[in-house]
Amino acid sequence: MRMRPTLSWTPTGDLPPGTTDLEPVTDMLNTGGVLVLSGAGMSTESGIPDYRGENGSLSRHTPMTYQDFTASAQARRRYWARSHLGWRTFGRARPNDGHRAVAAFGRHGLLSGVITQNVDGLHQFAGSEGVVELHGSLDRVVCLSCRASTSRRELAQRLEKANPGFEPVAAALNPDGDADLADEQVVDFQVVPCTVCGGILKPDVVFFGETVPPSRVEHCRRLVREATSLMVLGSSLTVMSGFRFVREAAQAGKPVLIVNRDPTRGDQHALTRVAVPLEAALTTVAGRLDIPLVD
Repeated sequence: MRMRPTLSWTPTGDLPPGTTDLEPVTDMLNTGGVLVLSGAGMSTESGIPDYRGENGSLSRHTPMTYQDFTASAQARRRYWARSHLGWRTFGRARPNDGHRAVAAFGRHGLLSGVITQNVDGLHQFAGSEGVVELHGSLDRVVCLSCRASTSRRELAQRLEKANPGFEPVAAALNPDGDADLADEQVVDFQVVPCTVCGGILKPDVVFFGETVPPSRVEHCRRLVREATSLMVLGSSLTVMSGFRFVREAAQAGKPVLIVNRDPTRGDQHALTRVAVPLEAALTTVAGRLDIPLVD
């Protein structure tokens, strides 16, 4: 399956309005068997911006595509320079109470699983188990030639050694861990190769335009089939990689609930969209269910 490199989505005028009533969220969780699908809005309270919200990074930043990364050494230099700087901040991000609430719901047997479009690992950091990372994780690096996998921290140490004194000031951090730097700030950055075969290293994430592993897609589809309902948290569902699971759940007659302040591509398939800030919504619901965020 190929993830469409769709960077924007324009709401139509016939989408149902959102609500601020949290009762549908409470009711769905009380029923149990809820599959969570989370997006970038899940991590904004952890200091990681989203793509398409009010201050979304797409207003100033075009994410790297797989085609550009594999075709151009200059594009790879630019990516790794920006990503290396961004990783210093990205790697220090910590879960917020929204992540902790999702983990608590799981511990109390209310969830059937968690699929995340995020690459930050914060669901796992908060204690969620069995999280499916639909788009991979920035914490891992893979060689495009021999497929050897290494940790991002190991690569960071190698890049530090190859680029002593690399301390540019970034304009902003983006959801993919990419820091905004001007071209002149990255022109001398040295990229390092795979230590096994000398091949090209890439973060173990799905870039725009890249193929999502079919086995991972099928795993997610199985989770949709086995779930009682689907709850979308903080995703605009603009890209097909997540939107298709909303369509499949709705086609199977499973209730879909979306918690997102702004309209989403999936609203027409949902029972309702709860337009409340995500962290506040989830912590309020946890309180109503008498579920502590930390046991």
